[in-house]
Amino acid sequence: MRVLYRHVDLLNDSGFDAAVVHHKPGYRAGWFANQTRTLAAHDVVVTPRDILVVPEFYGAAIAGWPTGPTIVVFNQAAYYTFDGISVEDARAIDRRGGMSILTVSQNSQELLRYAFGNSAVSRVRSVVEEETFHPGDGAAPRRRIAYATNRRAQERHQLLSILALRGRLDWELVPIQGMSETQVADTLRESAIFLAFNEREGFGLPPAEAMACGCYVIGYHGQGAQEFFDPAYSHPVAESDLLGFAEAIEEAASSYDADPAPLTTAGLAASRAVLGRYTLEGLRTDLVGFFSGLGLDRRPV
Repeated sequence: MRVLYRHVDLLNDSGFDAAVVHHKPGYRAGWFANQTRTLAAHDVVVTPRDILVVPEFYGAAIAGWPTGPTIVVFNQAAYYTFDGISVEDARAIDRRGGMSILTVSQNSQELLRYAFGNSAVSRVRSVVEEETFHPGDGAAPRRRIAYATNRRAQERHQLLSILALRGRLDWELVPIQGMSETQVADTLRESAIFLAFNEREGFGLPPAEAMACGCYVIGYHGQGAQEFFDPAYSHPVAESDLLGFAEAIEEAASSYDADPAPLTTAGLAASRAVLGRYTLEGLRTDLVGFFSGLGLDRRPV
């Protein structure tokens, strides 16, 4: 939802006429600050001149929508595409004229192009908010390992149990859960290492935010994050390789204890790479290019 709001804000700022359409009159997402233009569905009359951007979770309903407006399916979860749609309905979508698919990572784009061979599949970048996610004041991070808890619970339990049984890692382990966005960023800045448990990701934001804060990231890219999971400043682990994951953590912690400079330097390199690539202005460029290519008119700004 936040990504949808961000797209609408940037499109309006760039001279397009855009709004988020909600079913309930007066509704606005309230779990993040925004002044995004919103409309109630019953107040909207869609014409052939319009472009209707539809989240992928509408699934099978998309196939039966009337012709007229240009339809863009915005698929942020390519690996879950067929959870809500049958092959027959997907085939109907793929054969429908005047429809495009938009997604958020190179990996997702390749997957969707392979699956929907008759549809144009484009990509716009994700954004890591530099105002919130950025390195600390220059001091070396604490001997702390942070990790998110919304993926691979069983695998995470196995990994942490292995490390506990061995007893050779005396660092603080910090689960990121029940925190505000600001608290997450503060926790990441105070952590030298972040464990990535990505799985079937459209993009995979948590490790990108950790890198932005200067963490050395170890773990799974979950496919979507492989475009920024560079071995030059992180440690990708092969899918479900618990042994390799555990060894990488102990090796990184031991190296940091001996000399924090190399790991800290790698984390700062990751921050520069992520913050330099996943920017609001970059997303603006992607969006303007995509929607201009569909013939959407812009007003002077």
